[in-house]
Amino acid sequence: MKIIKRIFLSLFVVLIISIIYIVIDAQISPPKIKDLSSLNDKRIHPTNNFYKIKNNWLQKNKYGIWEMYVEGSPFEMGIYEGKLSKELIKIQEEAFVEQISILIPSKSYQKFLKYFIGIFNRDIDEYIPKEYLEEIYGMSKSTSDEFNYIAPNYQRMLNYHGAHDIGHALKDLAMVGCTSFGVNINKNDSNMLIGRNFDFYVNDDFAKNKLVCFAKPDSGYKFMYYTWASFIGVVSGMNEKGLTVTINAAKSDIPTKAAMPISILARQILQYAQNIEEAKQIAKKAQIFVSESILVGSAQDDNVAIIEKSPTKQGFYSTTESSIVCPNHFQSKTFKNDKNNITNIRESASKYRFDRCWQLINKYDIIDYPQVAEILRNTKGIDDVNIGIGNEKAMNQLISHHSIIFKPKELKVWVSTPPYQLGKYIMYDLNKIFNLGDSINENTLINDTSYTIPIDSFLYSQDYKNRIKFVKLRHKIWLSLWNDKPIENADEIMNEIVESNPEYYLSYYEAGDYYFHFKQYKKAKENYEICLTKLFENESQHRHVLENLIKINEWVIDTD
Repeated sequence: MKIIKRIFLSLFVVLIISIIYIVIDAQISPPKIKDLSSLNDKRIHPTNNFYKIKNNWLQKNKYGIWEMYVEGSPFEMGIYEGKLSKELIKIQEEAFVEQISILIPSKSYQKFLKYFIGIFNRDIDEYIPKEYLEEIYGMSKSTSDEFNYIAPNYQRMLNYHGAHDIGHALKDLAMVGCTSFGVNINKNDSNMLIGRNFDFYVNDDFAKNKLVCFAKPDSGYKFMYYTWASFIGVVSGMNEKGLTVTINAAKSDIPTKAAMPISILARQILQYAQNIEEAKQIAKKAQIFVSESILVGSAQDDNVAIIEKSPTKQGFYSTTESSIVCPNHFQSKTFKNDKNNITNIRESASKYRFDRCWQLINKYDIIDYPQVAEILRNTKGIDDVNIGIGNEKAMNQLISHHSIIFKPKELKVWVSTPPYQLGKYIMYDLNKIFNLGDSINENTLINDTSYTIPIDSFLYSQDYKNRIKFVKLRHKIWLSLWNDKPIENADEIMNEIVESNPEYYLSYYEAGDYYFHFKQYKKAKENYEICLTKLFENESQHRHVLENLIKINEWVIDTD
C-alpha cells in the first residue's frame, strides 16, 4: 500500500510540475523595442469627439463612426492607436468579457478557458510578423489593467487577434455567413466594384463603436480598413494601389494549436501586395489554423479572385466572367474533393446564399455602387421568397458588424453606418484622405457627401420593428434555458416570438426547444412540426428537431 501511495504521490507531483511548466510556457514575452520615445507623446483632446497626437488623429463623425489616422513605425502606430482610442479599447474589452461571462457564467469554467486559450495560443507570436507584434505591444500599453486577471495586457491583445479563428473552428462556431462579391470585372475601365457584408456579432455593445482606420506605415503601402478599437488585423480593407481584401470563414477541423490569425495575414496582404499574384505569394508563405477564403480585388489586374486557404493547402479561384461571388465554401479544384468543403456545401447556408447572390447580381443590366448596396441589404430568399427576417440564407441577416463597398480604380470606399447595413453608406476617397496632412481639426469633414447612399427604407418598416422584438424574445428564451428557469408567462412569450417572425423557422425552433426543455411535449411537438415546414439555415438544426420529435413520439408523454 505504501508503494502504491508513493507512486500516486510521485505521479501527482509530476502532474503539478507539468501544469506549472505549461502555464509558465504559455506566458508570452513582449518584443524588445529600441526606440521608446513615442511613449512620451501626449494626446491633445480639444473636444469630446476629437483627439490628436502629432499628425495622428481620431474623431467621431455625425453617424457615430470613429475615424482614425495613424502613421509611423509599427511600435509608434501601436502607441498612437492605443493612446487615441484607449477609452474605446476599454469599452470593446468590457463588451467581449461580458459576453464570455454570459456564455460561461461559471468562474471555474472561465478559469479553465483562460488556461486553455493561454496554452493553445502559447506559440502564437512565432507565427505573427515582428512588426505586428510591435504594433500590438504598443497598443497594449494603453489597455486597462482591470482585465489582467485574464492575462497580461500584451498577451490578451494577442489572444484577441486569434479569437475570430478559434471561434469559427469550435462548433464551426463562428461559421458566420459572410458574403462578398465582385462585379464589372475583367474590363479595362473604372467600374469594377466589390461588396461585402461582415456578419460578425458579439453583442450590441461590441458593435457600437465602429472604427474606420487610415494607416500610413513606414514600410509597405498606405491603406484603410473597417474595424474596431484594439484590433489591428484586417477583415475588410483597401490600399493605395487599389488592392482590396476581405475574408470569409469556411469549414475547418478543430485545430490543435494556434498559427497566424487570418486577419493578420489579410493585413499583411493589404500592406504589401499591389496585385493578385503578390497577394497569392504572401498567402502561400503563411501558416494558418483555420480555413478561410480571401477575396482579393485588384485595380492593376482589373479583376477579383479568391485565395482559398486551409491549414494544409492553398487553392485559387478566378473567372473570365464579369462577376464573382465568394461564399463560405471553396470553389477551386484544390478543394473539390475536400470532405469538409463537401459537407459545408451540403449542410450549411453557404450554397443557398451563393445562389441567391448570383440571382441578385443577374437581376441588373447595369450595376453601380447603389445597386451593390441593394444586393447587400436584401433580406429575401431565392425568388424573393420570405424565408424569415434574419435567416442566414439571406444576404442581409441583420447581424452585420459592417458592410462595405470598394471601387478600386478610383480608390473610393463606402462604409455602412448603423444599424447593420441599413443606415447610410458614406464614401471616403483615399486620394484625398492621404493628402490631408496635419490640417485636420475637429471641424474637418473627411467623407464625401456627394456619394452618400441613402438609408434603406426597410429601417422604417414593421418587419424591422418585429425583428428587433424577435431578437429580444429569443434572448429571453435563451437565458431561461441556459439558467434552467421557466418563464412566468411562457405561452404568451412563445406566441409573441412566432407572431414577430412567422416565416422564420427559428421562431418555432426556439418555442419548441423551450417546451421540450420544460417537458411540455405536446406544445413542443406542435411548434417543431410547423418548424419543419420552414426553410432551415443548416442541417444540424434540422436534425435536432427531427431527433426531438422522435424522442417525444417514443416517450408518448403528454403533460397537459
